[in-house]
Amino acid sequence: MKKFILPQIILAVLLLWSCTEKKDNKVLKPGTPESVQVSAERLNRIDSMIIQSIEDKWIAGATGLIARDGKIIYNRSFGVSDIENRTPMQTDAIFRIASQTKAIVSIGLMMLFEEGKFLLDDPVSKYIPEFANPQVIDKYNPADTTYTTVPAKREITIRDLFTHTSGIDYAGIGSPMMNAVYLKAGIMGGFGNDRITIGDDIRILGKQPLVHQPGEKFTYGLNVDVIGYLVEVLSGQKLDQYLKTRIFDPLGMEDTWFYLPEEKHSRLVLVNTEDANRNVIAMPQEYVNYPLTKGTYFSGGAGLSSTTKDYATFLQMLLNMGEYNGKRLLASRTVELITSNQIGDLNVGKDKFGLGFEITTEDGQAVLGISEGSFAWGGYFGTTYWADPEERLVCLLFMQQSPLSHGEIQNKFKAMVYQALDD
Repeated sequence: MKKFILPQIILAVLLLWSCTEKKDNKVLKPGTPESVQVSAERLNRIDSMIIQSIEDKWIAGATGLIARDGKIIYNRSFGVSDIENRTPMQTDAIFRIASQTKAIVSIGLMMLFEEGKFLLDDPVSKYIPEFANPQVIDKYNPADTTYTTVPAKREITIRDLFTHTSGIDYAGIGSPMMNAVYLKAGIMGGFGNDRITIGDDIRILGKQPLVHQPGEKFTYGLNVDVIGYLVEVLSGQKLDQYLKTRIFDPLGMEDTWFYLPEEKHSRLVLVNTEDANRNVIAMPQEYVNYPLTKGTYFSGGAGLSSTTKDYATFLQMLLNMGEYNGKRLLASRTVELITSNQIGDLNVGKDKFGLGFEITTEDGQAVLGISEGSFAWGGYFGTTYWADPEERLVCLLFMQQSPLSHGEIQNKFKAMVYQALDD
């Protein structure tokens, strides 16, 4: 019998080692490009592209992060975070991620879905009564911003909110018609505020007309701000505290906040803008100083600031099918639901939309090489991300500028990630 014991012990050790390695690969940690079959030489081409963009005065600075199989193989910073003081950009710089907030808040609500708090096709009015009996704009007079309406064919569902098919538009950056309607109603729809709460805003929004019938079109709007308020209603917590206790703390996302603690203020990148020649210049910061204040408005669609490492951790959790560092936030089946086409025959460019993410299609893959099934979005101030389950990639490029006329920087980054793959 003894002669069988040693092989069994060896087999057990090998199995334990294998399981440990597999688990370790799910947690972000530094690694070499070669260890995950990526060319270090070809990755350096990204540096050249970004540096050239800075020298051409298209942008002031950027940070980029690429991870494959959980190994961080690219984590670099370029240029400056403050044009006037020439402060060097750091890899742990904090950026206003604006609409990248949407994915995090969407995941927050899906965690409540798993707890049986709601169903995706529940009417929103079941939880926020102001959304009952919705109306759709029929005729609009731009001269005096008056309008007539017709009853909606059905109520807005929670699924409509996730997929931006509700008929809710954006305040400020939406269509001229709905900008006027929302302005007259007093809807803020902003990044930060210390005078009202998100609930105050959303209850007013619920009484406003829709730009189209629910489910019939994709209209990017304040949908995830409504989701943020739904999180508060269903959880009984303020959105900032809910996200901190349910997502940020479990994942170790210590630099992701609606309003930054004072000790982190110095790491916030200043927002830049452009002159008439589309060259980058400093922007007056009073327009975008919200992360440095002590606000009460937690915008579910645009309010967070974060780092590339924090956001990469969030994306890696999703690539891990809901688990990170031994903590499960979502079931794997829920992640499958979130990253599947939820808009049927509607399209977002060449792609589809899931529950909080744009989903790359076969046609979309042909544009830059991002794999079909990847999920992605970006932020108003020049931040972008995607996660690629097929190639096991998490990729982020953060800039801080509005407008960003040279958006090709983001597309070049995307294409150059794939030219560096060596398998």
